[in-house]
Amino acid sequence: MKKLSILTIFLFAYLNASQLTAQSYRTSENNSIGWYAAFLTYNLNDKWSIHGEFQWRRTEIISEGKQNLYRTGINYKIHPNVILRSGFAYIDTYPYGKIPIQSAGKTFPEYRTYQMAQVSNPLGNIMLTHRFMLEQRWVGIFTDSNLSKSDDQVYLNRARYMARLDIPLGISSVEKKVPYLAVYDEMFIGFGKNVNQNIFDQNRIGLLIGHKFNKEIRSEIGFISQTVQFGRLINAQEYMQYNNGLIWNTYITL
Repeated sequence: MKKLSILTIFLFAYLNASQLTAQSYRTSENNSIGWYAAFLTYNLNDKWSIHGEFQWRRTEIISEGKQNLYRTGINYKIHPNVILRSGFAYIDTYPYGKIPIQSAGKTFPEYRTYQMAQVSNPLGNIMLTHRFMLEQRWVGIFTDSNLSKSDDQVYLNRARYMARLDIPLGISSVEKKVPYLAVYDEMFIGFGKNVNQNIFDQNRIGLLIGHKFNKEIRSEIGFISQTVQFGRLINAQEYMQYNNGLIWNTYITL
């Protein structure tokens, strides 16, 4: 009953947020997406570790490009349930969808530095995880639409918060080798002088089934729903993307 109540709260919050968004914005598009990611942690000792990841994001589930994301960082465990991370990311974003995110309609790069704090809170057999992140973003732009590559950058700030529940599908905890259900919601908020239209940047919700094979490897697959607000107006209206589809994550610890 406790597990069902927590899951119901997550789903209720998502449905209400989706309804309010749909009422507030009159111009939008829908895309089918597929996100495939590998996350690597290399432990140096009990406190320090190296993080690396690659995310291959596609539209039409797999056939068209959306984004390629590379991220690395250094982790420091200040408590068994608290991890700090700082690092760097590089992203290529493709001109996907009915209307491209950037007006030039071309592939553009993005460079990021970021700082993260992750707090795990066991609730019996259930694990509740909070993740807080700040991002400093240098997004490539085109000063001339005839250029094939971006020749300038705009600086943006963004804050992120994610709440995630891992629920074992059995009598054991998520630390054991049993299947589990994962549900999460992550909000992205832009701030600073270049925020433009999207103080609300995007929201992501996921529902996945996972399995921990051993201490080194676990994998999860399921459904992701992403709502994105453009940083520019389209025909004098705010423009929303509703991207829904498949997500598949694999985690490796060395």
